[in-house]
Amino acid sequence: MFDIWRFKIGLEVVEDLFRRRQPLPSMDAIYFIQPSKENMQCCHVHIRYVWKGAFIQKMNLEYFPIDSQGFITDHETALEDLFSEEAEKSRRFEVCLNTMATRIATVFASLKEFPIVRYRAVKSQDTSTATTRDLIPSKLAEAVWNCLLKYKSIPNFPQTETCELFILDRSVDQIAPVIHEWTYDAMCHDLLDMEGNKYMLEFPSKSGGPPEKKEVLLEDHDPVWLELRHAHIADASERLHDKMTTFKSRNKAAQVQSSRDGGELSTRDMQKIVQALPQYNEIVEKLSLHVEIAGTINKLIREMGLRELGQLEQDLVFGDAGAKDVINFLRTKQDASSENKLRLLMIYASVYPDRFEGDKASKLMQLARLSPEDMKVVNNMQLLGGSSKIKKETTGFSLKFDGQKKKQAERKDRTGEEETWQLFRFYPMIEELIENLSKGELSKNDYACINEPKPTVQDKSQSGSMRAIPTPAAPTEKRPAYSKRSRRTAMWARPHSSDDGYSSDSVLKNAAADFKRMGQRLFVFIIGGATRSELRVCHKLTAKLKREVVLGSSSFDDPPQYITKLKLLSEKDLSKGAPQPNFW
Repeated sequence: MFDIWRFKIGLEVVEDLFRRRQPLPSMDAIYFIQPSKENMQCCHVHIRYVWKGAFIQKMNLEYFPIDSQGFITDHETALEDLFSEEAEKSRRFEVCLNTMATRIATVFASLKEFPIVRYRAVKSQDTSTATTRDLIPSKLAEAVWNCLLKYKSIPNFPQTETCELFILDRSVDQIAPVIHEWTYDAMCHDLLDMEGNKYMLEFPSKSGGPPEKKEVLLEDHDPVWLELRHAHIADASERLHDKMTTFKSRNKAAQVQSSRDGGELSTRDMQKIVQALPQYNEIVEKLSLHVEIAGTINKLIREMGLRELGQLEQDLVFGDAGAKDVINFLRTKQDASSENKLRLLMIYASVYPDRFEGDKASKLMQLARLSPEDMKVVNNMQLLGGSSKIKKETTGFSLKFDGQKKKQAERKDRTGEEETWQLFRFYPMIEELIENLSKGELSKNDYACINEPKPTVQDKSQSGSMRAIPTPAAPTEKRPAYSKRSRRTAMWARPHSSDDGYSSDSVLKNAAADFKRMGQRLFVFIIGGATRSELRVCHKLTAKLKREVVLGSSSFDDPPQYITKLKLLSEKDLSKGAPQPNFW
């Protein structure tokens, strides 16, 4: 309730539905409720006393926006419910898939979009040998499609395809959740003790007592965060320094304060300070927050020796490092944290699964001084790779990934893209998949479609309509496809502009205008959790492809959260908790 109230979006009052309060029968109201019996009974009491001309308009919002181009269905246990060893025997498997499908469908209902539904197809050549895990994307795609068909009876809901939905699962990229991503956003969520987008800032007490704490939100309403979140941490630090310098040279209060050198202030100086003080306090608070955060991150990078580790991680991913480099790091960096060594071995296992055959894994475990409980995480990666059972041995274990998984693990450098900052080579696999989809080069054997429309003469005559799916042999259209329904950016997806003199004009002022003439939206949904690097890619490709790319997932996981979830996949009993997570 506090988060709603503090943004001052035209609300007169924010109330709890179940508390007694003064009746306001003539005032418009918005109710955020789950469709439970108790909630509906309470709403019925309210409706009985409203004036005759009142009416109710319902809107399904069973999802949470993460930022302007990201949302979750709030299934924190999806990885466990769908991919664990015991998942097939549990009722929670079907419950999780069905509720996830319903919540995904409400995204399209609320945005008045009707998608072409694509999904990762069964990996096995023989469908009769496919495991339940192989079928998860196709099962979810079918469930979403069934929900969407019901929405076609809603007035003003589109009857033809207006966008695309691309359903993947976490097996498409097991490196992205654990590699050290060097952007400001990713570093904040990886290295700092954050709860969602909330960060607890400590600052000296004015009374000289213990440090005081203040909870701050790192989200789209903060223009500094909006500009720097996808920048390399070194770039973000430099920009913050430049912003502080620019601010001091422009703001009158800052100028007077820096020039007085302890002398007495004139009446004119006092007047300047009073006029500039509100803006001064607001901007100093925002900049100081991010300077503090960036400083903390850079300190942790030095203390944890992350630059050398990060270089090795990226060299592994791009095929520039191998077993000798990993072994040398584990021998010489015994003081590295268990989590960082585990993340390194997970990347190593993804790129070179054959190096974990027989007792090789046990030797690596001993060299890294990791416990069997830690190495269980590496072993559980097989479950995401499609294996129906984990091979258990007393001497070690064997990782068996299919050919597609091995092919996708090792990346190739992106041609035509400069690496301005060190350790900025890595890119998630969804970047390549989304680009191939937009070019019409995505393999139909690997990625199937439920309702792929057939090109018509009318479609071909229109300027590059996405309904006429392009093929590699077809000439590339210079003009993007336009969708009237897709071009109206949802309110929660509109960035807030700022004229404070220190924010990036290109990021804030022109963002809304960029959506006016774009191609159809592309929604990418990842089952089992998405990452900050994947969200960054969607923002990047929106500008590059001239179409809004929206990332959805069951949850957004930081590396420690993902590792914990992966560890639970081989537990005999699924973790306790309601199969349908609460929204409130």
